[in-house]
Amino acid sequence: MSATILGRLQAWWRDSRGTLLFLCLMLGFRSAWADWVTVPTGSMNPAILEGDRVLVDKHVFGLRIPFTRVHLTAGADPVRGDIVVFDSPVDGTSLVKRVIGVPGDVVALEDDRLTVNGHPARYSIEDIRGVRDLLAATAAEHPMLLREAGLSAPHEIMVLPGRAARRSFDAVTVPAGMYFMMGDNRDNSADSRYFGFVPRRDIIGRATRVIVSLNPDRHSAPRSDRFLLPLG
Repeated sequence: MSATILGRLQAWWRDSRGTLLFLCLMLGFRSAWADWVTVPTGSMNPAILEGDRVLVDKHVFGLRIPFTRVHLTAGADPVRGDIVVFDSPVDGTSLVKRVIGVPGDVVALEDDRLTVNGHPARYSIEDIRGVRDLLAATAAEHPMLLREAGLSAPHEIMVLPGRAARRSFDAVTVPAGMYFMMGDNRDNSADSRYFGFVPRRDIIGRATRVIVSLNPDRHSAPRSDRFLLPLG
């Protein structure tokens, strides 16, 4: 290597090393500690809307070596009711769903009504007009808003009576090391009803709040009422 080329490389390293260090630290932080995901579908309506950018707390389920699945700490286990991000068992894409069943739980569904360990969820009808910024295509399906309680922290779910969906399944027992996931938009979610249980190792983190939200129906106009909105 000529002295000229070596000199240029040394000069480039002096000028760029601060930027490279910052990028490595930032990428490592996003890989192992916290990150955000963009939600393109309505499978978690009404808690999460299309266009939401959601903050993901990764270290809560165990600190990992950046860019790997190797855990340095055990961390907490997901609990029923958590909204989590995980790698799809089908194609590895990142999905956002709610934990419905943890290891050992017996889960069943009948006409969109959940039962866990023999205890049926309680439902009450809510006013769908309270959900702002639903996409026009979703609103055109005349969704129903229900409050689901008794199995985890109470939360709202949405059903689409006119859509063909898997609204029932027989009781299944969640195996050790596995989790059963479902979307809050029960009739518009590809989840454990279709692809089965999710391994603990594939759960990336807990979704904690909406950072910012851009409405696709309004050419990605910001939704000011969803800025830093907690996902209870």
